Amino acid sequence: MTSPLLEALALSCERDGRMLFEHLELQLRPGDLLQISGPNGSGKTSLLRLLAGLMQPTAGEVRLHGQPLSAQRSELARTLLWIGHAAGIKDLLTAEENLRWLCALHQPVGREAIWQALAAVGLRGFEDVSCHTLSAGQQRRVALARLHLDSPPLWILDEPFTALDKQGVAELEEHLAGHCERGGMIVLTTHHTLTRVPAGYRDIDLGRWTA
Repeated sequence: MTSPLLEALALSCERDGRMLFEHLELQLRPGDLLQISGPNGSGKTSLLRLLAGLMQPTAGEVRLHGQPLSAQRSELARTLLWIGHAAGIKDLLTAEENLRWLCALHQPVGREAIWQALAAVGLRGFEDVSCHTLSAGQQRRVALARLHLDSPPLWILDEPFTALDKQGVAELEEHLAGHCERGGMIVLTTHHTLTRVPAGYRDIDLGRWTA
């Protein structure tokens, strides 16, 4: 068995004086799709943020390639793509400008690649449209177009199906499963019941780790 790319060891998280979960253990290897489930307030988004290095745990440790995450910021940037619950795009920029700006933070891409990514999420012809004029579903598609660019192997996604129509949901499910089948890895939260999952699919119910 290959060594895990990402792992959590005895991870605990306290927010506002309440322990959300503790002693949580997980490992992520190539091909895995890990769905984080649990009731509202159980710490699903907090766990994603811990795994993405955006928060520090109350106790325990997150490791990347067997080393503490906190000591590998540059490697994390090359390895991880984070898309949060909010679309994370700027309203006054066009769809193309948003993707160019987001990619420039880590891996600059050319115009042709951006246009192809937007076409892949059904936004052909919207490349130069300001995002404030787009619907919520279209804004979500702009954010998800990053998954069609030359992206890192690990995707951490918080409610990626939000505001998508039926076709968009099916297309995203197919793309996520394909990423794992090509050796990529995904950790996500979603209230949507996945109907297309890769062989490496697992579910972690945070209710089991409640303090």
